[in-house]
Amino acid sequence: MSTTTLRDISDKQAAESHWAVETHGLTKRFGENVAVNAVELLVPRGCAFGYLGPNGAGKTTLIRVLLGLTRADAGTMSLLGYPVPKHRDAALARVGAIVDEPRFHGHLTGRENLEILAAARESAARQRVGSSLERVGLLHRADDRVSKYSMGMRQRLGVAACLIGDPQLLILDEPMNGLDPAGMQEMRAMILSLVAEGRTVVLSSHLLDEVERTCDAVAIVDQGQIIRQGPISELLGGAALELQVECSEPDRARSLLEGTTIGARIEVGELGLGISLPAETQRDVIAEINRILVEGGISVFRLQQIQASLEAWFLQVTSRLGASE
Repeated sequence: MSTTTLRDISDKQAAESHWAVETHGLTKRFGENVAVNAVELLVPRGCAFGYLGPNGAGKTTLIRVLLGLTRADAGTMSLLGYPVPKHRDAALARVGAIVDEPRFHGHLTGRENLEILAAARESAARQRVGSSLERVGLLHRADDRVSKYSMGMRQRLGVAACLIGDPQLLILDEPMNGLDPAGMQEMRAMILSLVAEGRTVVLSSHLLDEVERTCDAVAIVDQGQIIRQGPISELLGGAALELQVECSEPDRARSLLEGTTIGARIEVGELGLGISLPAETQRDVIAEINRILVEGGISVFRLQQIQASLEAWFLQVTSRLGASE
């Protein structure tokens, strides 16, 4: 007689899954407000993944639904291949998460807080307290009371609390909050080192520039819906072509270009002309712009293609979305 159990089957299915997070039609309502709206999300294993959007877009609500802190109204979801909520315990044993601002006992030290959390986990968790504190750069303050910690230090202690469970998946809600530029750089380096070990980090944030430096792929969310998702390099490949032109007569230069069939959006600013062209524009159009200006008697001091940023692309996408509604 076979001794294979349902847990054995679920473990095997989980190991074969390519996705760290997978949702289909995931929906959460609060009265008339749809906070998570039929979300289809696929997060590959072993990457840093940004879940991005403005404040109030539904980012934290999605995390709370994934972790079972609030119930979904519709849809399916899995973490590390384990269906949730059916196998929630098996999934969460492999997940570390920060939701909202990390909360600790202020009268206890950082080390004591982690030791309390470790006592509720497997015996090996207690052995990871010191290494987790060291990894987030708090070992030298481990025996200070948390009430003396800055907000940024509490953020790092929250990550240390995740690491004592040796998670395969970390879900971090706005982990850059309260960090100065040096702290952001340290957090970024730590996240990249975790991914290098084969872990998956899902980073929820409204700081698009910082996420672009950290993540391999992103999902853009607004009003509870995912607008776009995929590798950053592929998403930016569909961004508009942006040019910066410094010239002698910006206003006349704009008039010249607007009288052609190039189809550019042109703005005059302090640095000259800002020219936006469709993503599929061929490079010879740039040479044509230069020719038109020079033959029109305008001196061109600089003509430079501006590398598309995640923030600029996000603004393009959301403005198109609004225009279509």
